[in-house]
Amino acid sequence: MCGIIGLVARTPVNQTLYDGLLLLQHRGQDAAGIVTESFQTFHMHKGPGLVRDVFRTRNMRSLPGEMGIAHCRYPTAGSASDAGEAQPFYVNSPFGLVLAHNGNLTNSDILKQEMFKQDLRHINTNSDSEVLLNVLAHELEVSAKGTRLDPDKIFAAVSNVHRRCKGAYAVVAMIAGYGLLAFRDPFGIRPLVYGRAETDQGTEYLVASESVALTGFGFELVRDVEPGEAIFVDEAGKLHTRQCSANPVLSPCIFEYVYLARPDSVMDGASVYETRLNMGRHLAAKVLSDLPGANIDVVIPVPDTSRPSALEMANVLGVSYREGFVRNRYIGRTFIMPGQTKRKKSVRQKLNVMGMEFKGKNVLIVDDSIVRGTTSREIVQMAREAGARKVYFASAAPAVRHANVYGIDMPTREELIATDRTDAEIAREIEADAVIYQDIEALKKSVMEVNPSLTQFETSCFDGRYVTGDVTAAYLESVERNRHAGRHDGEDDTERNQLDL
Repeated sequence: MCGIIGLVARTPVNQTLYDGLLLLQHRGQDAAGIVTESFQTFHMHKGPGLVRDVFRTRNMRSLPGEMGIAHCRYPTAGSASDAGEAQPFYVNSPFGLVLAHNGNLTNSDILKQEMFKQDLRHINTNSDSEVLLNVLAHELEVSAKGTRLDPDKIFAAVSNVHRRCKGAYAVVAMIAGYGLLAFRDPFGIRPLVYGRAETDQGTEYLVASESVALTGFGFELVRDVEPGEAIFVDEAGKLHTRQCSANPVLSPCIFEYVYLARPDSVMDGASVYETRLNMGRHLAAKVLSDLPGANIDVVIPVPDTSRPSALEMANVLGVSYREGFVRNRYIGRTFIMPGQTKRKKSVRQKLNVMGMEFKGKNVLIVDDSIVRGTTSREIVQMAREAGARKVYFASAAPAVRHANVYGIDMPTREELIATDRTDAEIAREIEADAVIYQDIEALKKSVMEVNPSLTQFETSCFDGRYVTGDVTAAYLESVERNRHAGRHDGEDDTERNQLDL
């Protein structure tokens, strides 16, 4: 997952882009970058690390212009340690073009070969975003046919990008001397919204991964970019939109609502916060059904993502809601942490237990999801050490049993704790008295109850069904091999849990 922003304004955009990245920092913490345009010249600064660490005053001064794009990166392909894969990416042929991308292409290797053999373009990194950039550049060249671009030609190029590229992608790009382009894959897997603001100088447009990046600056949220749709804002500030896919089908990633998005965002017409409240309500019904005699005394969330679900669970169950874990916000990230011992230590450093909320009680701990189970086991142990009589563990998401290939970095199947295990076996693994998972249909209802027009979702990590239809067993095996090879090269994989935000 990553965060992307595009802005066409009437005043310098560098500060707004920087502040917007701070609002989207939860979507990517490995690298950040901003590109602005002035007088048909791009100005770029990017690097590894948090937004606040990448940009200094001197960097901001070197980013003039009233149009720009920005990106904060969490890698799902390529190397997290390679500063050269920070985005946005740039090519100068046939037009000056910069691009930032959230998602993952499932046919990236095929496209690389096409780039080299047919399109005569060179890919310099392992990032699929650079592949996507070069596909777009080639299709713009074909569409222009040696003449100047116009919206029709740009949209025709996007149509061919949809034809060639498979997987999930939300994109912002700038074409030097023309304007800002944004588009979303034909399934709408990764989120993208746009808004406008009326100023004394004219209308401004902002495109972003989440609505929170719009409302934070007073932009009116117009709507989500539709699956397969492209929007183009020319340098005069005029907005053009077009559906560029022959068969668009909205299937947003449901994990955005479970974990990835900020609770104050609205995605595809559904409040993330409200969906999480619904998850808690449905999960409480599951607890009442599966644990009728548990005599739960208190519901405690694992901060921060699971709080809304835990609060609603406590209301439905008629028991106390308490904050039993205090998070230290000043400890370094645990995304890339070599070895289980260090990962366990990092959990203890990030979370402190308030013993009074556990001692002598039957405790229901609520988390957004369980992936490897390493963090869950450590949290259960901390609760027992604090004196809990019984510890039940509830997940607002169903059991994660399959790889995600659309932009969320999941462990291999052999590392997922739910692989080939029953709920009772998972409970024994994390040393809980019981584990309660959300049912997948209940999870879908949690979102559909907020926006009934949403009828299908991308749920592959739970049910193994890949909506794009091109994910084969051979492809999944190659993903597994690449992850193993990455670890052998010293690149550790990721523990997906709420402590990382």
